[in-house]
Amino acid sequence: MLLTSFHQARRRPARRAVRPSLATVLVTVLAGTLLITGCTADADPDDRSAKDGDEITILQPGKPGDEPSTIGPEDVPEGADWNHPDVAFVQMMVPHHAQALEMSALARTHARSPAVKALARRIEGSQGPEILTLSAWLQTRDIEVPKKGEDAEHYDHGKHGHMEMQGMLTHEQLEALGRLHGTAFDRMFLRRMIAHHQGAVSMAQTVAVDGSDVQVSEIAADVQTGQQAEIDRMRAMLRRL
Repeated sequence: MLLTSFHQARRRPARRAVRPSLATVLVTVLAGTLLITGCTADADPDDRSAKDGDEITILQPGKPGDEPSTIGPEDVPEGADWNHPDVAFVQMMVPHHAQALEMSALARTHARSPAVKALARRIEGSQGPEILTLSAWLQTRDIEVPKKGEDAEHYDHGKHGHMEMQGMLTHEQLEALGRLHGTAFDRMFLRRMIAHHQGAVSMAQTVAVDGSDVQVSEIAADVQTGQQAEIDRMRAMLRRL
């Protein structure tokens, strides 16, 4: 269960380096493939799937209005001061961002509006790198990283009386979106993405109050400011369609 994984991870010392197997995950995502992968604490420490010389970089969100910077895994603060709300937020935001990427990928061929297509590209450009940051945060603390093909509900901490995952489309809603084209797709995409972003903003607000990890707080602040701005932009776009 997630709570067991959390308490087990809490007792383990934080490690500075991301295991080599994560490098393959990061390179794959950067190549544009939608993969939500990761290695559990049982991963083989002798895995040499990453080539010598591969370097993993982690996106470090800046203050509102500032460009993010990149850091190496050795620079990630050791996680002595993190709690369950931090874990819940990070674990749930991985599949949450992944669904936003899936929706945005549909816009490439289904959308009619150039503005909608441009918005989808911006979402891919921001949330793709954030998945890498979230996955690295979990893996350096030996906490399970959501994997490709897993049901996102498996990581919904609301099932255990904690923060719940908000704003996710159901399978039926996602399939219905995929059947639309043109202006009908544009309108539905914007409506669904607004609700999706609102869920992320709400989760970020919760962890800003209940969490304790500095890096998670910075990620949450970036989610709040960035996605709220996109919500305002999407509402304006929707009025013009």
